[in-house]
Amino acid sequence: MRTTLVLRALPPLWAALCALAAASALTLLHGESPRELYRLLWAGTWGSAYGIGQVLFKATPLLFCGLGVAMALRAGLFNIGAEGQITVGAFAAALSGAALPAATPAWLALPTVLLCAFGAGAALGAVAGLFRWLAGAHEVIVTMMLNFVVRAAMVGLGGHVFLRESVHTAPVVAGAELPRLSRYLPALHGSAANASLLLGLLVCAGCALLLSRTRAGFVLRTLGSNEEAARAAGVHVGRTWTWALALAGGVAGLGGTNFVLGYKHYYEDGFSGGVGYMGIAVAVLGHNRPLGVLLAALLFGTLSQGGLAVHALVPRELIDVLTAVVLLTLAASQPAVQRLLQAQPGARREKEQDEKDKEGP
Repeated sequence: MRTTLVLRALPPLWAALCALAAASALTLLHGESPRELYRLLWAGTWGSAYGIGQVLFKATPLLFCGLGVAMALRAGLFNIGAEGQITVGAFAAALSGAALPAATPAWLALPTVLLCAFGAGAALGAVAGLFRWLAGAHEVIVTMMLNFVVRAAMVGLGGHVFLRESVHTAPVVAGAELPRLSRYLPALHGSAANASLLLGLLVCAGCALLLSRTRAGFVLRTLGSNEEAARAAGVHVGRTWTWALALAGGVAGLGGTNFVLGYKHYYEDGFSGGVGYMGIAVAVLGHNRPLGVLLAALLFGTLSQGGLAVHALVPRELIDVLTAVVLLTLAASQPAVQRLLQAQPGARREKEQDEKDKEGP
């Protein structure tokens, strides 16, 4: 067991060492001190209360999008559409929140807008599932194209729903706003971290329970492991594809609440900044496990905030290079670690147990 844990820790450790080496080399080439770079990086992220709040704020939408991609991958589907799903989720939350009467209480307003955000993302995801089921269209192509469709639709609809001479909608009612975490943790004053993080943690726990403790999760995992075996066991593959992508889209759609309900309180054109695409890296780095996705989201949130913290010393693009180094190192080292794990004495017994588990709950 101890050897297995050490082996599993090797890829992220190796990735961290390679990233540090690359950062030091690039900083020296830029004529600056690596020690000063690391000092600024730490001070601007986990070294201060404000930095921690900003890391959590940036990690929150990554968590939702990463979970949306991971849940689809567990069913053997590649959801490239998280960017479109978080966009329609945010748009639906903003429109529904602005349409509610001003006196709507929070106990009614919040569930309403959250349901709209989830439903909009789920509907977009279900479209890809239906295309895969009924037309045989690959979900990668469909979800990717839907991102462009959503982008065009937002531009067209914006002319009708955005406030005059602006690129954002009317603000949501007060009852639909999510509070800043600084209201309960004064040390985070000034940061944009808000209660959508708590929602993300609940969704993360719910996804973990769904996968490990429910029949639906077992069906989803079985389909992702072996489609033919799932068919032979009586799983309706087309319907499972559809609801899996709908669930993935709904979870990603909730990511828009971080901006709309907890930060600006309205939908703004281009707010996502490609966070849906970064969710793919978060899911892959987290091995499609909810806890792994959470840790990966915190890592990328740290790098994102760190780019702002070190901008005065080195170009912000240095952080993009470090992100690429981490991903490439993990991708290169993971196969070797898997071979080492399979060579462990207990690997055969674990594999036999997994095969027994796949036979039925």
